[in-house]
Amino acid sequence: SRITNIALILGTSWLIAIGAQISIQLPFSPVPITAQTLVVLLAGLILGKNRGAAAVGSYLVQGALGLPIFAGGKSGWLTLTGPTGGYLFGFLAAVYVVGLISEMQFKRSVPQAATAMVIGNLIIYAFGLIWLARFVGENNALQLGLYPFLVGDLLKISLGVVLVGGSSLLISKIKTNRDLA
Repeated sequence: SRITNIALILGTSWLIAIGAQISIQLPFSPVPITAQTLVVLLAGLILGKNRGAAAVGSYLVQGALGLPIFAGGKSGWLTLTGPTGGYLFGFLAAVYVVGLISEMQFKRSVPQAATAMVIGNLIIYAFGLIWLARFVGENNALQLGLYPFLVGDLLKISLGVVLVGGSSLLISKIKTNRDLA
């Protein structure tokens, strides 16, 4: 229903905001390590392209309007247009593509979820690095906006795959038990 969709979209936007507050500021980079990417990628897998994009769009609008929901409690248009703005807008493109991949597959699987999340992460990097280079120069963008994040993003994707795989297993067991009853 419409109320359910609105609740899912707003609830997910707030989960992204919570993920943003799980943040480690690196002393050498304007880009923090956060849990947002995990939430954004899971939103695409679970909500699909339209509701996932609506959730990320809602998150961006709330932050632009002044709610302190970006990493480190930041907010406003200056954050969206600052060094990390490309990553934030990359979330929107990534959630849409991950959702699209998720919807295109009739049988959801762990490898499909992992592939979708890797593609989504690459999209976030593409947007983020292109934008970041405007602030730190092309020669520094990879050192400040990619390399320090690769291991953490691999761990986040692995956690996302475990969560998706575990929830799929749980749902199938519930269906099997219901069918046997």
